[in-house]
Amino acid sequence: MNINPFDILKNAQKIQEQVGSIQDSLGSISAVGTAGGGMVEITISGKMEVLSVRIKPEVVDPGDITVLEDLISAALGQALEKIREKITAEIGSLAGGIGIPIPGFGGS
Repeated sequence: MNINPFDILKNAQKIQEQVGSIQDSLGSISAVGTAGGGMVEITISGKMEVLSVRIKPEVVDPGDITVLEDLISAALGQALEKIREKITAEIGSLAGGIGIPIPGFGGS
């Protein structure tokens, strides 16, 4: 069995281009999670970015809703960033630390 290293590189480049294309489309998708029968709603993008946090007025004192939404959004954003960093480190160690950028994670 003859393995051509140039074929491996060509395939790796194709895969990286496909991953890049998928990454580009992630910004156009979103998902909404709800809790408490819709009392709390969080929307995130396919790039794992917090797009919005909404809390029904019945849940808290109306004057506190905006502050609470901002705090939840900031905490969720920080948690998502930490997950991205851990995933990047884990994938980097699996790749043998060869420095291949992972689209959508760590500075992309």
